[in-house]
Amino acid sequence: MDIEEKQAEHIDHFVKRASSAINDSSVSLANLVVDATSHPSLFAFSEILSVPNILQLRGTEHSVYLDLLQMFAHGTWSEYKSNASNLPQLMPEQVLKLKQLTVLTLAEATKVLPYDVLMHELDVVNVRELEDFLINECMYVGIVRGKLDQLRRCFEVQFAAGRDLRPGQLGNMLHTLSDWLSTSDNLLITIQDKIKWADTMSELDKKHKKENEERLEEVKNALSLKKFSPMSRRTWTSEDMDYSLNMVE
Repeated sequence: MDIEEKQAEHIDHFVKRASSAINDSSVSLANLVVDATSHPSLFAFSEILSVPNILQLRGTEHSVYLDLLQMFAHGTWSEYKSNASNLPQLMPEQVLKLKQLTVLTLAEATKVLPYDVLMHELDVVNVRELEDFLINECMYVGIVRGKLDQLRRCFEVQFAAGRDLRPGQLGNMLHTLSDWLSTSDNLLITIQDKIKWADTMSELDKKHKKENEERLEEVKNALSLKKFSPMSRRTWTSEDMDYSLNMVE
């Protein structure tokens, strides 16, 4: 089972669990948020966030768990640290998860991640610890694939699982796709014009070649008639040959 299928299973489990929660059961919903954000194979949270019961945490004494779920949907480890005083303290499993999600966020911006940037964003003190994290907690899990380049001190990302869309991000993506589609259409028109031009030149070349062959055949026939005609026994001069060749050109 690939990571997308696993995600769908886990998301469905937590959505059903949140939807079936009894009204005013904010404690059980807070525990659900902790379980979801601690789950080792769950990396998408927007569908859980959209469950009405979860949204009802806002304004209650457990509203910080709604904020925490939003942090795991869209935030990073450094963002959590900046707001740690307003959020629940994380368990080790949650810290690991948020750092994994941070790598996915960084991979959205660029496919070559410098070690220095990664160590800063993940609070890692040395290259060995960073590479162990990328191998064991990211590539082995299946959320990223790539190459560790120790010489250039960077991680070259070949694949990264997508995160939940942030508010406003969908509009930006649609705008980018629209620009790409427009560029593709213009490129297609240019290619079609090039193909038409090539076809036209090919037809002209074939026509010119055929005309030359016909003229050459006419010259051959003329030479043959001159050679065997009893009325014309004179020797061909260089001027005759030049004239015949000029008919071919």
